[in-house]
Amino acid sequence: MAHDRPLLARFNWYWLFQLAGWGFLPTFAIVMGATRVPGLIWVMWWGAGTGIILSSLWHRLLKRHTSSGRRIRWKLVLCGVLALGAIHTGIQYLGFLFFTPNRLMHGLGWLPSALLSWWTTYLVWNVCYMAVLSLRRANRAEAESLRLEVAAKDAELRALQAQVNPHFFFNSMNSVRALIYEDHDAAAMMIDQLASVMRYALQSGQHDTVPLAAEIEAVQAYLAIEKIRFEERMRVSVDIGLGLERVRIPPMSLQTLVENAVKYGVETSPTGSEIRIHARRQDDGEVQIQIANLGAIAPFANSTKVGLVNTRKRLALALGDGAQLDLSEHSGWVCATLTLPEAA
Repeated sequence: MAHDRPLLARFNWYWLFQLAGWGFLPTFAIVMGATRVPGLIWVMWWGAGTGIILSSLWHRLLKRHTSSGRRIRWKLVLCGVLALGAIHTGIQYLGFLFFTPNRLMHGLGWLPSALLSWWTTYLVWNVCYMAVLSLRRANRAEAESLRLEVAAKDAELRALQAQVNPHFFFNSMNSVRALIYEDHDAAAMMIDQLASVMRYALQSGQHDTVPLAAEIEAVQAYLAIEKIRFEERMRVSVDIGLGLERVRIPPMSLQTLVENAVKYGVETSPTGSEIRIHARRQDDGEVQIQIANLGAIAPFANSTKVGLVNTRKRLALALGDGAQLDLSEHSGWVCATLTLPEAA
């Protein structure tokens, strides 16, 4: 709506500059003493009014020319300058006849200087108009480029999110399938937890980022599913620092890392593993979220590392280059560390 536009954007700048530019001529004449000559100031205002009318008609002609898809060429501008200057000179002469009949200069000695003056005036007008028109086109092209860039970024982010949700869903369904033959009640409980997680996955998929608290809640529901499956082989600890609940992260990003911790830390070990989820704000304002599991980084033949690559891309798209994901190994622990910029 018009009232939602910025204040400066609501002004009709064309008419503001038109009135200011043409009004400068009689104002300058007054400063230079035109009022000492009876009727001369009215001639000046006559010329300013003529300029407003002629340049506005020329402006309408140029707009019609560009609206048809044609470019404004300098030959057209030059012809317009010559025609407008000549017409204005003739109309200005009529103004002298009407307002200062007793002081009219005889002969045509004034004509060359008058023509040159009005040709120069209309040349300046057209140069300014063409400059503004070029600047406006450049701004529109830049805005369109930014719009397309944002649309491409959004499309890429949605595509990456679409890869995450089916991956999680099928992993969870395999867990349900493995349990359903062993414990019907546990399988029913797992399905309830799965429904909760999938509801979150579908709702959060509409947003670029979600609060950390919502993501942790979904992760805990997922871990409850896996806890039914692995029982004592999986041990979980969650420690989220105060005030970090509203930190924004891409949806399902922690989920992917926790899945990897379960797959390569718990599932592959006969004794299982502890999974630690810690979040802290650093002294420099950055937020670090760490998912750790017992084990070692090894080149698994069946791992394509799609989850890690996907999460890194989604972090960059949603939070910028300041967001990072690092995978490291320390003292028998594999740590996936999310580093989020201060604005997160």
